[in-house]
Amino acid sequence: MGIDNFINRLKSIVGEKHVLLNKEDLLTYMQDASYFEGNQPIAVVSPRTANEVSEILKLCNEYGVPVYTRGGGTSLTGASTPLDGIVLNMGRFDKIIEVNIRDRYTVAESGVRIDDLNLMLSQYNYIYPIDPGSSLAATIGGTIALNAGGIRGVRYGSTKEWILGLEVVLPNGEIVEFGERTLKRSIGYDLTALMVGSEGTLGVITKAILKITPLQVYASMILLYYDSAESVSDAIGLLNENGLIPIVAEFVNKKGAELSLKRVSEEYYEKNANWVLMILIEDPDKALKILSQTNPLMYKKVNDKNEIDKLFIARKRIRSVLIELEDTKNKVDVSGDIVVPPSQLGYILKELEDAMSKYGFKNYSMQGHIGDGNIHWDVFYDLNTQKDILKSFTMETAMMAVKHNGCISAEHGIGMEKKEALVEEFKYKNTLYNLELYRGIKKVFDPNGIMNRGKLFD
Repeated sequence: MGIDNFINRLKSIVGEKHVLLNKEDLLTYMQDASYFEGNQPIAVVSPRTANEVSEILKLCNEYGVPVYTRGGGTSLTGASTPLDGIVLNMGRFDKIIEVNIRDRYTVAESGVRIDDLNLMLSQYNYIYPIDPGSSLAATIGGTIALNAGGIRGVRYGSTKEWILGLEVVLPNGEIVEFGERTLKRSIGYDLTALMVGSEGTLGVITKAILKITPLQVYASMILLYYDSAESVSDAIGLLNENGLIPIVAEFVNKKGAELSLKRVSEEYYEKNANWVLMILIEDPDKALKILSQTNPLMYKKVNDKNEIDKLFIARKRIRSVLIELEDTKNKVDVSGDIVVPPSQLGYILKELEDAMSKYGFKNYSMQGHIGDGNIHWDVFYDLNTQKDILKSFTMETAMMAVKHNGCISAEHGIGMEKKEALVEEFKYKNTLYNLELYRGIKKVFDPNGIMNRGKLFD
């Protein structure tokens, strides 16, 4: 039973046109949005139904062929980069099946893109509040697999808070359903939650039941400009102490402000400010009164919804703008992702700036979802001269978060990038046995180890 027979059987399951074999077609799927370069897969297969996924996984188990499930390809840690085997492209799972406003849920297939889902829900004045920077391309299945968050995280949390149920195809081909259409349940082990953040290592998500919430009718944005990182941290702390939880609380450093706020309008950019807070909140006047204690250099209030939308779109596009402007020859962009308790932000932002200087990075942006302590950055590595420092910089910045009672990853996941850092976090917290539990769970779900091999942990 050779490779030709394997390919022919794939074609018989999904149809010949949905099995890509040409090198030029396969190249597109060798890399996701991260800097990791994968290997050319045997084939890219695009199923349409859970039954087709089931037959594919049975076949791959029979032949011992690894499977790398791909949604929008927006992973920044190499989570969907193939190392061998086949790529399971979920792009044809693009149907919104049900919108139930009375019971506050929607049912969507895993290939539905976040922005497309919210466009549909907006007709009912509802939203699915998970809103990563890549929402234009990111899919329901991919964001569940990585437990994505986004700019609304301070108010709404991350993906795990919004998943009611899942349809999953297990590696042995069994099609199972986890969870309910109810807003609460208590039925023993939470298998739904187990799939969230599993990075495609336990099965293939084909359908999700998602909790939804009313669309915010009115809120204003306040922009606060600061000299120091400590003031940024104090601002979030004061809002929390006074019970004012924003809908959105973002921050950008000076470079980030140049790449986002300044591109919307010069009036939103202040050259003397090292940090800018972007806060969307229902009672801006009360918030400004409280935040006056942090002595901002200046502030601006924005009431026009169109302007607010422009500012948030610009904030989400910082990485893509930086890539457009940078001379990327022989360089790769690396996006950082760590999280700490908001009270630790002042310390860690200063440490991150020191690390950037130590490693020789000058043209970098720093931004993030500061309301929940989630910090991102984008730096460029020259593959000819800086390749050796990439690993040490990633480890050092990850462990900064751990030492401030935080975590090495908030929403980008582990993928290939942070496998070693995950081990070090468990060691630091004296919870290394967690890895044995991971391996045990993996063995139960995927005894032959075909799902997303080489990701999350070894």
